[in-house]
Amino acid sequence: MSSTVNVNRAGTEKIHLSGDAAYKSFVPSPLPPKPPIKLDAETVILLVDANKQLATLTSVAAHIPNVNLFVSMYVRKEALMSSQIEGTQASLEDVLDPLLDENANRNVADVINYVNATEFAIKRLKELPLCNRLIKEAHAVLMSGVRGGEKNPGELRTSQNWIGGQGSTLKNARFIPPAPADMIDAMSDLEKYINTDDELDVLIRAALIHYQFETIHPFLDGNGRVGRLLVTLFLMEKNALPTPALYISYFLKKNRVEYYDRMTEVRAKGNYEQWVRFFLRAILESARDAVETILRMSALHAKNHEIVKRMGRASTTALAVLEYLESNPIIDVGKTAAALAISWGAVSAAVKRLTDIGILSQTAGVRRGRIFSYTAYLDLLREGTQR
Repeated sequence: MSSTVNVNRAGTEKIHLSGDAAYKSFVPSPLPPKPPIKLDAETVILLVDANKQLATLTSVAAHIPNVNLFVSMYVRKEALMSSQIEGTQASLEDVLDPLLDENANRNVADVINYVNATEFAIKRLKELPLCNRLIKEAHAVLMSGVRGGEKNPGELRTSQNWIGGQGSTLKNARFIPPAPADMIDAMSDLEKYINTDDELDVLIRAALIHYQFETIHPFLDGNGRVGRLLVTLFLMEKNALPTPALYISYFLKKNRVEYYDRMTEVRAKGNYEQWVRFFLRAILESARDAVETILRMSALHAKNHEIVKRMGRASTTALAVLEYLESNPIIDVGKTAAALAISWGAVSAAVKRLTDIGILSQTAGVRRGRIFSYTAYLDLLREGTQR
């Protein structure tokens, strides 16, 4: 038995069971909000600036010769930071370790799965609209073989979940999402909203969709990561983002407490507007950072390629290694030689030359073998990833 209590325009509370077993779940109202979102002067300025910055990112990405290499690194960086928001203990070096197969731990596996889920979902987006089927398939990839892998990967939950600190219960949970039957209806409504035209700007829609998904919390685990991936997928489907080069989790990680508080404010008071402003700042700063990083990486690429070209006959192998470094900035000689189909000796000599001129540096420690890092490149990527 249950009864419903109206809270605000964001949703209702449903009371379940009775007596000592009673608890309240939150059932979000379908999107778009009613009454509609009000755009004050601050929001309009943020919206204009965020769209301009996304347009700049699109332009920069279109004119950089090796943008796909940069994007592949961005996907890994976004995966790392999105996973760190959920408490994953891993570093950029862990994720880029050339001996990952031998050294992978549970934390690194979480990040690698996020990378795989992102790549899978983007390919799937060419075959399917952004729908619940695609979301569930991406979730299955995300949760395959890692912590939470026993919690029905790829399947919407059939039990009540809740959000709170370790050891929390339905009695003291910080937030209780909709019960399974209400969750199914809410996900159906969200799918319709994603695939229906709306007068709202695409960035405001992305903000609402992310909030709604996190509030519905349709899976037993992995909701935060899927919800952040959903932002990228929605913007790409709406042609607001050409590639997954926007790592919004950088901003959300820096502002983690505010991130959760802003969504709580919507549920508590129906105040979508403050959440939208926060989200637009996240898009604006993330896009600005992506543009700056792409330009700096491109400048580093041009500078070091010119240096290596001056090596004369030795430049051919060294250039091949340098290009390999842009998608694998931490290497060992054996795996690099195999990947490039070049002899171990030739790659070893090229690595020595690149080390001698300061492009590569050898990682300390005999235990790890001879591992080399493209230090300047890693420094550009590392920002924001330290815990």
